[in-house]
Amino acid sequence: MDIFQAIILGIVQGLAEFLPIASAGQVIIVTHILNVTFPNQSGAIAFNTLLHLGTLTAVVGFFWRDLIKIIKAFVNSLLNLVQGTFMDGLKEDVHKRLAWLLIVGTIPVAIVGILFTKEFEALFNNVVAVGIFLIINGFILVLSEHFATRGDKKVMGLTFKNSLIIGAFESLALLPGISRSGSSISAGLLIGLERQCAARYAFLLAIPAIAGAVLVEYKNIGALTETNTASIIAAYLAVVVFGYLSIGLLIRLIKSTSLRVFAYYCWIVGALTLILSYSYGLIHF
Repeated sequence: MDIFQAIILGIVQGLAEFLPIASAGQVIIVTHILNVTFPNQSGAIAFNTLLHLGTLTAVVGFFWRDLIKIIKAFVNSLLNLVQGTFMDGLKEDVHKRLAWLLIVGTIPVAIVGILFTKEFEALFNNVVAVGIFLIINGFILVLSEHFATRGDKKVMGLTFKNSLIIGAFESLALLPGISRSGSSISAGLLIGLERQCAARYAFLLAIPAIAGAVLVEYKNIGALTETNTASIIAAYLAVVVFGYLSIGLLIRLIKSTSLRVFAYYCWIVGALTLILSYSYGLIHF
């Protein structure tokens, strides 16, 4: 992998992680288009871990002020627990409530990830699976827009049941071609969250999921020693910059732009992927 390929993959990961078009799927497709190869499976997983580290840096950098407030509120809520005022804190302080909503919302993806790690890794380089799941991702986006009410619910209106539902949708993103942000935002809209609130909540909910994925696969990071150092740095910086920009872009766009736009893109790319896969003999009927 040369530095040009690394930058392209970094840009794709940064944009696609936070726009609802499925970063894993897009990276797998572009990896095949650019004919990027790795010495072994560990090398591929290590590079994927690097890309996720970049997206984690981007989202933490974008929401760092919110995260400081959430962490402080979480610590205070633990003190409330000892003092017997825990529930009052959740009702009165938005950041205390948000902290526990994010913890509860992370449970589904943690359980699914732990139970089916090998199955998801087996799909990592499966272009056919990516095409199929991209098409499914498009339907998730369209159906959420179709069935969503014009919600005005904010964080204080979210229940722990709501958080579990959003987390369950987020766990679908472990499949290559299903968007983490898209599935979470879709669930938020179906629950009745205000559009920008749904996007911000989805991005915050992504932080523990991405951090968990990085920690789980960190053991493979040593395999990057076989990759050019300049390419590693270039890919990481590209993810951080374009990831940061895409977060702000989607938060602004979602207020007035339908998710159907991204669904059409997913359908086109998914269909083309399957057609080309059939043409190159990856699908047999």
